[in-house]
Amino acid sequence: MAETQDTLEVVPLGGLGEFGMNMMAVSWGETTLVIDAGAMFPGPELPGVDLVVPDLTYLQSRRVSALVLTHGHEDHIGGVPYVWPLVDGHVYGTAFTLALVEPKLEEHEIDPGDRLRVIEPPARVEIGPLVVEFIRVTHSIPDAVALAIHTPVGTIVHTGDFKVDHTPLDGRHFDLHRFATLGSDGVLALFADSTNVDRPGVTGSELEVASAFEEIFTSATGLLVVATFSSSIHRIQMLVRLAERFGRKVAFVGRGMIQNSEIALRLGYLAVREGSQIRESDVPAFPPKDVLCIATGSQGEPRSALARIAIDDHRHVKLGPGDTVVLSARAIPGNEKAIGRVIDHVARRGAEVITEATRHVHVSGHGSEEELKLVLSLVQPRFFVPVHGEFRQLAQHRRVAERVTRGAKQPIDVLVAENGDVMQFGMDSAAIVAKAPTGRVLIDDTRVGEVADEVIRDRRHLAGDGIVLPVVAMRAHDGGLVGSPEIVTRGVVAEAASEPLINEASQLLAEFIENLSREERTDPGLLREAIRVEVRRFFRKRTGRRPLVLPIVMEI
Repeated sequence: MAETQDTLEVVPLGGLGEFGMNMMAVSWGETTLVIDAGAMFPGPELPGVDLVVPDLTYLQSRRVSALVLTHGHEDHIGGVPYVWPLVDGHVYGTAFTLALVEPKLEEHEIDPGDRLRVIEPPARVEIGPLVVEFIRVTHSIPDAVALAIHTPVGTIVHTGDFKVDHTPLDGRHFDLHRFATLGSDGVLALFADSTNVDRPGVTGSELEVASAFEEIFTSATGLLVVATFSSSIHRIQMLVRLAERFGRKVAFVGRGMIQNSEIALRLGYLAVREGSQIRESDVPAFPPKDVLCIATGSQGEPRSALARIAIDDHRHVKLGPGDTVVLSARAIPGNEKAIGRVIDHVARRGAEVITEATRHVHVSGHGSEEELKLVLSLVQPRFFVPVHGEFRQLAQHRRVAERVTRGAKQPIDVLVAENGDVMQFGMDSAAIVAKAPTGRVLIDDTRVGEVADEVIRDRRHLAGDGIVLPVVAMRAHDGGLVGSPEIVTRGVVAEAASEPLINEASQLLAEFIENLSREERTDPGLLREAIRVEVRRFFRKRTGRRPLVLPIVMEI
């Protein structure tokens, strides 16, 4: 589509109508900057997929001048290595955010050189005709920022993820004053986090969790294991302070927890008193009552530290009667069954399990309805676009915005956009004018990189109906059948009941091949397709299933 010099173009490429994959492109003329490059973790409907990132087709036709990151959560930085080749300029973020990006680039064998630029709010960066201002906000991870992008047609504000925490553990407060000043000066459009819009009131401070954990530390008589997100450095710092106060050694358990704690310690975002920290391999050397393990696995991930501890498969950390396990995180929708299984396994070890449902051991990192109203009231935008959430959250945020601005001199106009909607903003206008290509790219980190749709269909097919391998030997010169066809099945019928069915299939297949023309029998491609169709038809009639049939034809 043609670019114009009098309109600002904004295109969300992920994060609208879904949780995760947050990414947005902002363009003026030939300059495009990208806000965040997130990923999401796959559900059970995507077997063998490790990561999901946005389709980058829209960016491939543009010159991406810069990538700007609001904070270091996976749903905002997990896709950085995949966007990296499309970015001509620098990647901007706070110190902790970029420190979390660096290992991802290293895993993909990307040398960032001098392209990672650390910013400290209230810094400003010029990117072509756009000026990006970084504004401090509070979230469940250190160093989170909002963005004010000053453009030729006006200022747009992107909140990133936030909550308004008036008592942040690191003392870095939400810059409400700057939001108010921007509102007084005039804001063209506000793009605001919608994650918790359906929660009334305000989201609690991290300090609220401390009192519940004090009670747990007081009553725990054995080993104490707390599972939380490895990026929740504020929560981890609170746990470390409590451990030091109650005379427990601290062990970070799990690859992600060890890596992120090391980064936080190096940058000064986490402080541990000398002699308080031990390695996970040292845990058995101390009495259980003297140890706190802070571990990954709050979502029941099968390869996480807590999952291995729960099934007694961890080399160093063992649970028993009298021990306590705390899940200090909210269950991400879809993870409930996995979390339940881990809790069951922990209970089998005789340990007590504490969750958000029984004690106040978690607070969200996203603002609830009253905090979203506060930001809308301060910024007073001419146009409003809800972002970050499923469609019901975006629609609810629209209703909240309309209530907040009712009676204003100039009523707010709300654009409820979806991924791929091309929004154009003028000095006093905004509209969705087109649709850009969007979608998902499925990543298999361990094998082949990007996973095509047909591969996912085959994996689902295998999971649902099984596989049949007909093995046939043919004489190359005349297409004659050598011996009887062999039929191998997996996941189609029970082993004990398979022999009569397999014998029948083999006999039918031999007769079928003999009745084919010589041309079909001597052309391996035609023969394989004929066998595939006939065998699939047989198993569909006899078992009601449609297995994946992969014929193997050997010429002798």
